[in-house]
Amino acid sequence: MTKIDHIGVAVHELEPAVKFFQDNLRLELKEIKELPERGLKIAFFQVGDTLLELLAPLSDDSQISKFLARKGEGIHHIAFTTPDIEAHMAELTEKGVRMATPEASIGAEGFPIAFLHPKATHGVLTELIEKK
Repeated sequence: MTKIDHIGVAVHELEPAVKFFQDNLRLELKEIKELPERGLKIAFFQVGDTLLELLAPLSDDSQISKFLARKGEGIHHIAFTTPDIEAHMAELTEKGVRMATPEASIGAEGFPIAFLHPKATHGVLTELIEKK
């Protein structure tokens, strides 16, 4: 791992959360994206070298809706950069680390991502992201 790339925070509604982070923490909004195929609306804030992602559901059956129903608002995941996601995933699988996603896919920022299962990472949904 080379650095923390981003931290994802699940929120019920994006607009009031964005307003809070802008008005109270003085964070500058980088962009907002909708990912209908994942049922997500995401606000990105750049904080130094790390992104803060606010993740809100677009529908009641999205993964974030399910997370919010179980755990409420709060940290959803932490993402670490890796120089070679395929090699890293193969190494983790060889070591018996449970993956939440068996194959890498393209994430909201357009880079390959994969998730480790929270049961393998002491309760923290952990994302790998390869940025070249």
